[in-house]
Amino acid sequence: MTIHARVVAARQRLRDAGIPSDEAELDARLLAEHVLGWTTERYFTDAAEKEPAGFAARFDELIARRAAREPYAYIVGHQEFWGLQFEVTPAVLIPRPETELLVQIATERFAAGASIRLCDVGTGSGCIAIAIARERPDAEIIATDVSGAALAVAARNAVRHGVSSRIPFVHADVLRDIGRPFDAIVSNPPYVPERDRAATQPEVRDYEPPIALFAGEDGLDEIRRLVEAAPPRIKPGGCLIFEFGFGQDDAVGELISRTAGLKMIELRRDLQGIPRAAVAERL
Repeated sequence: MTIHARVVAARQRLRDAGIPSDEAELDARLLAEHVLGWTTERYFTDAAEKEPAGFAARFDELIARRAAREPYAYIVGHQEFWGLQFEVTPAVLIPRPETELLVQIATERFAAGASIRLCDVGTGSGCIAIAIARERPDAEIIATDVSGAALAVAARNAVRHGVSSRIPFVHADVLRDIGRPFDAIVSNPPYVPERDRAATQPEVRDYEPPIALFAGEDGLDEIRRLVEAAPPRIKPGGCLIFEFGFGQDDAVGELISRTAGLKMIELRRDLQGIPRAAVAERL
């Protein structure tokens, strides 16, 4: 069998498992490239070749995992974020493009070369803290998480990207016991409503860490904790930047308006025009 024929059969297997057609086509090809160690360019040039020894068994194993709805990123063990490759395991949330808004906002608010102190709450893979550290070499950054397994992944990613000496990874719940105030606190907290768990796609519901996803019946439990804890941990004029879910913008705005010491200054929209990130200033 040729490589291409094997991939075509795998594509159909993924469709039959309920994966959308365009996603099935992409994942089948990318998994073939992963097993072969090929670039996309080489795949399109050489996929008509007869499959090499050992390819079928290894490829079919990975396709079976994807057909069981395991996320592609966990199968290959990495995900791109902010132009960087991050190790991901089931201990951490898979970085998503919309979360890059947090890095964008944080780097926009502070001039290059400015000396800033920043905390990334619920760091997971470390993608936010590490991306900011790469963009702002003078920043002092602390990253926290309640999961020791997640912190281990984040620490390895910091080594990979050459910033391990600049980011202490601290086992902490939200902002507990993390020292003096910050110029900025950033966070991608859990925000999926518990009532939506059954309807959440299997790749997310069955494989990603629930502690990083679900946050009470309305999805706002952890955001409430973050907003309530933030004011004394932020310097006057500093800011709290966090991600939230679809349709939660009004509730987030109300929450910040009721919190002494904070003022909403921006709701940033993602590329689809959906409000996705809140920016609140410390008064």
